[in-house]
Amino acid sequence: MTAANLNGKHILITGGGTGIGLGCARQAISDGAIVTIAGRRVDVLMSAAEELKAMATDGGQVRIAECDVTDVEAVKAAVAIATEGSGVLHGAVANAGKGAGMPILLMTADQLRDTFEPNVIGAFNTIQQAAAAMHDTGGSIVAISSIAGRLGGRFRAAYAASKAALDMIVKVSADELGPFGIRVNSVNPGLVPTEATAVMMDDENFAEVIEDYLNQMPIRRLGTIDDVGRFVRFLMSDDAEWITGQVLGVDGGHTVRRAPNLEHSLRMRMGDEMVDRLSGPRWK
Repeated sequence: MTAANLNGKHILITGGGTGIGLGCARQAISDGAIVTIAGRRVDVLMSAAEELKAMATDGGQVRIAECDVTDVEAVKAAVAIATEGSGVLHGAVANAGKGAGMPILLMTADQLRDTFEPNVIGAFNTIQQAAAAMHDTGGSIVAISSIAGRLGGRFRAAYAASKAALDMIVKVSADELGPFGIRVNSVNPGLVPTEATAVMMDDENFAEVIEDYLNQMPIRRLGTIDDVGRFVRFLMSDDAEWITGQVLGVDGGHTVRRAPNLEHSLRMRMGDEMVDRLSGPRWK
């Protein structure tokens, strides 16, 4: 990767105030990019902006945009903030989303929709509106998906299906947008400690679940937001100018093995009797 290869580029990152989105923003602004972090919580964005300003180099700047990605008009407004002063959007990271875990026999259609709204509709809105801003100049769009979209896993139907859908939107978007010089790729992180995964990281009762994750990683450690951010920075740079339509893991090799076993966490939430009933005799 070339140093400061995002210098002066305008980049929009949804869900940019925390977690992997913040990791992407850190890498971009340290390369001198003009970064707009978008999210629903203004206080979180303002706190993140202070951290990012302290890291800015070579003219790097940070802007904030209050944005619910499921609202296409809000996404349009965030793009307008990101392009202010130049009229150009060079890069976008569709990161905002949510996780969910629920057995098929207990899941409701509303719970399925609740997961698909940010993870699929929200990401679609971001890709579409970013592409519209890049139509005449080209650019790079990166969607933050998950290894769940490839590995699936018991009790993760809604989340895994939403990420698989996102990965296919990325592939089709790359095919359609390539003639305009727009590259679209998907990054599939493994388990990364973030605000969203804090319930597992901060509770010793989840030690068994974490250990099972680690056992599926040839490079046996949890990821960091900067592990993912560095790869996203590369995909947004000119060094990746011939890479598009790809679904790329940043997971310590997790996807060469199997999905994690989340049964222990479900037992904690629902109790042994319920999980035994849901598991059925063939799973014994």
